Amino acid sequence: MVTIQELEIMERGLLAIKRAKELGRPILISEVHKMDTVNPLSFFNIGKEHFSGERFFWKDPKDETVLIGLGISKQIQSDQASDRFFHVEKEWETFLKDCLVFNPYKEVGVGPVMFGGFSFDPYKEKTDLWSKYADSLFHLPKYLLSIIDGQTFLTTNTICTPHEDPYLFKKVSEERNEILSSLQHKDHHKSASLLEMNEIEPEKWKETVDGVVKELTEGPLKKVVLARELRLVFDDQVAAERVLNNLYMQQHESFIFAFESNGDCFIGASPERLIKKIGNEVYSTCLAGSISRGNNEEEDVKLGQMLLNDQKNLIEHSFVVEMIKEALEESCQEIILPKKPQLMKIRDIQHLYTPVIGKCHQDASLMLLVERLHPTPALGGLPKEEAVVKIRQVEELDRGFYAAPLGWMDYKKNGEFAVSIRSGLIQGKEVSLFAGCGVVADSDSESEYLETSLKFKPMLRALGGN
Repeated sequence: MVTIQELEIMERGLLAIKRAKELGRPILISEVHKMDTVNPLSFFNIGKEHFSGERFFWKDPKDETVLIGLGISKQIQSDQASDRFFHVEKEWETFLKDCLVFNPYKEVGVGPVMFGGFSFDPYKEKTDLWSKYADSLFHLPKYLLSIIDGQTFLTTNTICTPHEDPYLFKKVSEERNEILSSLQHKDHHKSASLLEMNEIEPEKWKETVDGVVKELTEGPLKKVVLARELRLVFDDQVAAERVLNNLYMQQHESFIFAFESNGDCFIGASPERLIKKIGNEVYSTCLAGSISRGNNEEEDVKLGQMLLNDQKNLIEHSFVVEMIKEALEESCQEIILPKKPQLMKIRDIQHLYTPVIGKCHQDASLMLLVERLHPTPALGGLPKEEAVVKIRQVEELDRGFYAAPLGWMDYKKNGEFAVSIRSGLIQGKEVSLFAGCGVVADSDSESEYLETSLKFKPMLRALGGN
């Protein structure tokens, strides 16, 4: 493992103090070093002792971008409902102004990168469930491990005040090298056993589905996505490290994420990209319509063909395709998408899937694209605004960050956000799991209930439940 020289950070630190004095305010100094290969799970795990509650983990389905953050150098948060996407982006831009970035590499996701997300609906009445997460919450980590297309980089982010003691940079150097040397240690995580599994008012949820179905046949709403909660109780503290490791092994073809805040950990394995922006290229995913996997290859193919020819699911999928296309058209000069959906097969479920590629205008904003796309009809409904209002009125659940945009943005305005489904919230010895389904005019509440049960499976397995 590389040991980073103390002299280098001391010299750069003195330069940062000088800059901070000239400006009369704190500034960021960020430096990047290329590393030997590092196991991303090990890097997350070693942060438990000194950075518990201040870690994040992100991996895309193809392992092109893996990001792990330890500590918090800067937190951007807001419970302001209006213009929250704009405010996060502006605060990030203001914070980056006059910062010192020592990054000789061209890879995206290296250097200053903020990670976080937004709540599903900032106007929904809050419960204690999500009290540790603001409606908009992003962290700039002290230490960021970026594995980009197989290459490994370590970014160190330090806030320097006008009257900073240069000794700070010696401490940073020592802490960083201690982290790197700790990577050789083996990881051991206690296993917690499941004691109770409590469905939160399933019969009332089915009644809500029936009530919405009736409204869909009589009013302007075409689709409403309703979610429910499963609350698990364990005999010991649930180790986020163990759950993350299980998701990494069991759901590797998904977006794997973990985001800690004040002791809680939001964690999951989502199959659904919301938006990715690299330079002027954007990528999105239309994912709606689902069926289970087969017990053998013949049954699996048969189920897949049923899904590809099922009118209810095809209509539901077309809603998503049309909405995403419209949302991107304002920012893109060119959009490419196939005429028919294909199948996305993951461990427990197969979905109708249509990839979208666009070439956006030079000034297109990633956060504006996130705002336009959230929530897609797959997570909210149609028409968009009316569906969200209906969810707000009838859904018992406080969704918090569930089904909302979660992801990262670097200092060059590249980034990626997933839709944080197939997820759970770890709170000590208890965990809440979330799952939803699209309710349309011919929906059956019992079938929708079974569909949500299927969607609980990935997180249940990762937690050690059935």
